[in-house]
Amino acid sequence: MSKKSKCFYFFGGGTTEGNGQQKDLLGGKGANLAEMSLLGLPVPPGFTITTEACRLFYKNNLKLPKEFELETKKYIDKIENLMGAKFGSEKDPLLVSVRSGAKFSMPGMMDSILNLGLNDKTVVGLAHKTGQERFAFQGRDDSRGGRLR
Repeated sequence: MSKKSKCFYFFGGGTTEGNGQQKDLLGGKGANLAEMSLLGLPVPPGFTITTEACRLFYKNNLKLPKEFELETKKYIDKIENLMGAKFGSEKDPLLVSVRSGAKFSMPGMMDSILNLGLNDKTVVGLAHKTGQERFAFQGRDDSRGGRLR
């Protein structure tokens, strides 16, 4: 990925790399999160993967550029530092949500993934950290599609 093909824009922690005018690049959700960060609203930290990344994916025969994984790790590290939690940690898990967004709203086109990072081991850490076992286990699906008890 070259400097002119920036694929990641950070927001939160009192800073942002984007703004509300960049819906073509950041999608509606990403642009609005950037704008809310600019306004000083308490937006949890995160990052937007741009539409440029999608273009690169298709241009590169449906493969992400090699640097993409390193950039993803860099931005996850930023979130971890601000939140004081670690993605995949069994003691203090960082959970993230993945949401799609386009310039124009297209409800139902793609699924949202909530609580990414929650698994059989991290859920125990979340229960201990919050002191709310029911909260932690609520909605956690096992591999058979049932609920963990």
